[in-house]
Amino acid sequence: MIGSMDQRTDAFEARRREFAAFLRSRRERLAPSDVGLPEGFRRRTPGLRREELAMLAGVGTTWYTWLEQGRDIRPSAQVLNALAGALRLDEAERQHLFTLSNRHALQAISSAPECVDEPLQRMLANLTQQPAYVLGRRWDVLAWNRAAEVLFGGYDTLDRDERNIMHRLFADPAHRKLLVDWETVARVSLAMFRADSARYAGDPDFERLIALLKKVSDEFRDWWQRHEVVSPLSGIKRIDHPAKGRMSFEHTGLTVTNRPEMKLIVYTPLDDDGTKRKLAELLA
Repeated sequence: MIGSMDQRTDAFEARRREFAAFLRSRRERLAPSDVGLPEGFRRRTPGLRREELAMLAGVGTTWYTWLEQGRDIRPSAQVLNALAGALRLDEAERQHLFTLSNRHALQAISSAPECVDEPLQRMLANLTQQPAYVLGRRWDVLAWNRAAEVLFGGYDTLDRDERNIMHRLFADPAHRKLLVDWETVARVSLAMFRADSARYAGDPDFERLIALLKKVSDEFRDWWQRHEVVSPLSGIKRIDHPAKGRMSFEHTGLTVTNRPEMKLIVYTPLDDDGTKRKLAELLA
């Protein structure tokens, strides 16, 4: 019981730190001209001053400073909306702000192994012409089909961290070479992962993975500090396969109904670059 309370306290404290850092990062990206304020005297730091942001949001400067210091303050939904408006947040950023401010009950953090149900396993197996896999709450690849193996390489020989999507993007040189538009894919994926991971702030497994990626990847370390978040996106992913060359897929993420922390990711081959033919040859 005590351990559970300590874990919950750590999670609240981790969210407050993330909330404070996110506020600061969004304030620093705004120029006075963005919000109709004069530039004034020389500024020693980027972005708006705290007192300027507080004025725009209609809150006290001292109180807002406490928010950026990570103090135990519980802003109301009305105040959060005012802060979001003053910071010019988009919908994904606004949702991120609310999540980090603990406006909803904390999700129970489970350390139990994640299990993919048999019906979903069978569905994966029957997607014979579409590479697909299931991601867990930490973006670990939990299950996959044969088409995913021939496209991205085998998963059986990888340990759990190595099967993690963020690890493959930032710490696996072979996987990085597969992606024609690596930087774009990596930046967007990191922003989506950050938005997803907010509800698990303070979870030791997440913290360990993030610390590892900061250590092994300069790009991850630099981009993580920017606190960028986006909503889940579909799009085109171009692969430079070592055996078949350029291939193009449309990828879609679907939430698993009875396991909202899981996602089914499906890659549909396009006509571009002879992708359907090349995939069929790889599967033959």
